[in-house]
Amino acid sequence: MKLCRYGKPGYEKPGMIDGEGKLRDLSKIVDHIGPNEISPRGLKMLTRLKAESLPLVNGSPRFGVPYVGIGKFVAIGLNYSDHAKEAGLPIPSEPIVFMKTTTCITGPGDGVIQPKNSTKLDWEVELGVVIGTQARYVDEASALNHVAGYCIVNDVSERSWQMATTQWDKGKGFDTAGPIGPWLVTSDEIRDPQSLDMLLEVNGKKMQSGSTRTMVFSVAKIISHVSHYMTLLPGDIIATGTPPGVGMGIKPTPVFLKPGDVMRLTIAGLGEQKQRVVAYSA
Repeated sequence: MKLCRYGKPGYEKPGMIDGEGKLRDLSKIVDHIGPNEISPRGLKMLTRLKAESLPLVNGSPRFGVPYVGIGKFVAIGLNYSDHAKEAGLPIPSEPIVFMKTTTCITGPGDGVIQPKNSTKLDWEVELGVVIGTQARYVDEASALNHVAGYCIVNDVSERSWQMATTQWDKGKGFDTAGPIGPWLVTSDEIRDPQSLDMLLEVNGKKMQSGSTRTMVFSVAKIISHVSHYMTLLPGDIIATGTPPGVGMGIKPTPVFLKPGDVMRLTIAGLGEQKQRVVAYSA
């Protein structure tokens, strides 16, 4: 099942993508797609629906963040060995955990605003894991039972800010640094989150091409690890790291984003994101 929200910012309606890839309106069934709707009980109710029986949405409306109620935006650094190598950093012995601000979250097709005084704006395609049931001290074997679904995340980064100190939050949490969507694809459709191909292009040129098969720490390992010191709640999202090909790692001269550049991101089964970089204006 592919859940989404569509419409103008702040006025999004709940939706569902049918088997032909068409957008259907869910607003007469639920008011929102949030922690209640992505809980096991909520998803069970929604799976009883036949998407083709829902009203068809005409045109090409904007997709917003696919669900509301994101309490925590957790992220994992250097979780692909080749990416660690291109960054000139050792492969971590345990997951590197940092937080992205919830105010950085934006829709999958909304513009990415280059902040004031930004000089090294970069891209990162990542698998996002959406928590559906509370996870506290869970073991790796049962960790995936707490997952509602998956989505695409662009972990947009300002490298000069990220590397200015030992803490990455400044370079990862600025406004529009966290596009999510277009869909929340429920876990029953993604049987193995460790076999998903990933792609990111900038201005039509392939920059990142990888697979979740090459993660250092699996989705299950990450959930278990994080849950041992941070209770994960329904609606929380974890961005699980990026494969090689970021702008910072290009040799001999790194390449960074500038206003007018267009990023296109895909992960198998999870749809497509597309963002244009725009300059900051007061």
